[in-house]
Amino acid sequence: MTTNSSKGFRNVPPPPGQAASRPASPYSRFIPREELGSFAAWHPDTLNAELDPAAAPAAGTPHAAAAPGEAAALQAQLAAARQAGYQDGYRDGLVALDSFKQSFATQMAGQLGTLLQSFQSQLDALEQDMAQSVAQAAVLLARRVVRAELHTHPEQVAEVASQAVNAVLQSARQIRVLVHPDDHALVAAGAAEALQSRAARLLPHPAVERGGCLVESDLGQIDARIEARWRQAAAVLGSELPWTGREEEQA
Repeated sequence: MTTNSSKGFRNVPPPPGQAASRPASPYSRFIPREELGSFAAWHPDTLNAELDPAAAPAAGTPHAAAAPGEAAALQAQLAAARQAGYQDGYRDGLVALDSFKQSFATQMAGQLGTLLQSFQSQLDALEQDMAQSVAQAAVLLARRVVRAELHTHPEQVAEVASQAVNAVLQSARQIRVLVHPDDHALVAAGAAEALQSRAARLLPHPAVERGGCLVESDLGQIDARIEARWRQAAAVLGSELPWTGREEEQA
C-alpha cells in the first residue's frame, strides 16, 4: 500500500478478481472514521453563515437561545404601540369633534343672528307700512265724515266765522269776512253778533269753498277756509292728504 503525497489520498489495492490495470477513483472509496478529523454536517444556512458570519449565530450560543424571548417581547411592544396609537387617535378624534361642534355652533349662531336681524327689520318695515296704511284709512274716513257733516249741517259755517272774527287782533281795522255765496245768509244769521262787535263786513266770494271763510284786515288775514283747516287736522295724523282729492269716492 502506497501513499500519493501530491494528492493527499491513500491508494488501496483492488480486491481480488478485478483487473489490476484499471485505476481506482479517489471519490468512490470508503474513508474510515478514524481517518477523518473534525467535521460538521452541512446545512443550507452554512452558506449564509459563510457570506455573513454575524447574521447567523451558531447553535447553542446565548443569542440563538434568546430568539423566542425576543419575538415575544417584540409582539408585546407591537401590541402596546397599536394600543397607544388607537388611544392617541381616539383622543385626537374627540378634540377634532369638539372643535367642529364649537365652530358649527358659532357659525349657526351667526347665521341665526343675521336671520333674526333681517326678520326684525322686515317686521319693523311691515309695522310701519301697516301704521301708514291705517293712518291713511283713518284720514280718508275722517274726510268723508267732515264732508258729510258739512253737507248735512251747513249752518256750522256760522260758528267757524264767529271764531275767526274773534281771533282777529283788537287793534285791527277794516275787517272783511269772505264766505261762499251759498253760505252768506247762514253766516249773516248765525254770526251777526260777532260781526257787529268788530264792525266786520260780510262779503260773498265764490273762490271760498263752502264750510269755511277767510278773514282779512289791515294787520293780516286769518285763513279759516275748509282746505286750510283740513290740512292742519291731517298733519296731526301724519298725513298730507289734500281736501280736494277724490280717493274716497273712487274707493
